[in-house]
Amino acid sequence: MTVTLTIDCMGGDHGPSVTVPAAVQFVRSHPDARLLLVGVEAAIRAQLKKLKALDDPALAVVSATEVVAMDDPVEVALRKKKDSSMRVALNRVKDGEAQACVSAGNTGALMAVSRYVLKTLPGIERPAIAFAMPNSRSYTTMLDLGANVDCEPQHLLQFAEMGHALVSALEGKERPTIGLLNIGEEVIKGNDTIKRAGELLRASTLNFYGNVEGNDIYKGTVDVIVCDGFVGNVALKTSEGLAQMLSDIIKEEFGRSLLTKLMALAAMPVLMRFRRRVDPRQYNGAALLGLRSLVIKSHGSADAYAFEWAIKRGYDAVKNGVLDRLARAMEENAGSLEQAVRESGGGYPGPFAGQPAEPRAALSPKA
Repeated sequence: MTVTLTIDCMGGDHGPSVTVPAAVQFVRSHPDARLLLVGVEAAIRAQLKKLKALDDPALAVVSATEVVAMDDPVEVALRKKKDSSMRVALNRVKDGEAQACVSAGNTGALMAVSRYVLKTLPGIERPAIAFAMPNSRSYTTMLDLGANVDCEPQHLLQFAEMGHALVSALEGKERPTIGLLNIGEEVIKGNDTIKRAGELLRASTLNFYGNVEGNDIYKGTVDVIVCDGFVGNVALKTSEGLAQMLSDIIKEEFGRSLLTKLMALAAMPVLMRFRRRVDPRQYNGAALLGLRSLVIKSHGSADAYAFEWAIKRGYDAVKNGVLDRLARAMEENAGSLEQAVRESGGGYPGPFAGQPAEPRAALSPKA
């Protein structure tokens, strides 16, 4: 099967100077992939010419005349820039020309335009950004990481169900464990939203472990950790900063003298393995879950190496049939979610109550 992805080449801090080289490198190592490079045609072709890839049949240029800037308000991206590279890329996915979209653009704008163009799966009020955080054994899937700054308890329940479906699809775990990120393990801790979300999760059929703390992300205590986008984004950026600081400190200490430099040479194999394990670039690429099509969000500051990993995330998601599995799991478990809300004593207007959801705008302008 040929996997076709659209690439928002103008998104991110660096635009085509990063996205196009990453795309070229990716198709050279994945012969069954085809990429639609969306953006300002002249800028994209200039990069392709520089990389001697103008005639590569696996790369097609799709013109878009506008660019969503990293500081553009959501309203501008949604209502005014209708021919932006972001929107054109998503439209190609909607029309069935591609199976997923990869963008490093403004997170709030990407989420808003994705919701408008692609729509959400039945039973989902708010899509969430899910990301696999490395732990001491493998990975901990965490969501939401920046799409929804403020959440209601039922949204955290939906995030848990989406995380459950994603891990089940990718890792083959029938009942992955779910943890609710909190300031303590005790049931009585946390704000009202967290306490109420805990009640919903305990009443659901999910394999709810209970409350977890920040250090549990790296212990691998649970398979999935659920939180709102504000907390999740802070945790993600803190983790990336810590990884970079550790690398910088090790490099500085080994460079202090001739002796430490010789020690570094002897320890180079170990140091390189450590660097690979903590390098945040190879964990780049988070899935926007809850949409009717696949969208992968890359870090806005990603370099070509990191953006190539984001493309790989989209490629792997398509190859593993993540979208179909997620939609099927959500449909199969919709009844149990409704029952969880009912049993915990909370009715709320939304899809599980038999009426259309009316989600509030809670998108961050940039994450």
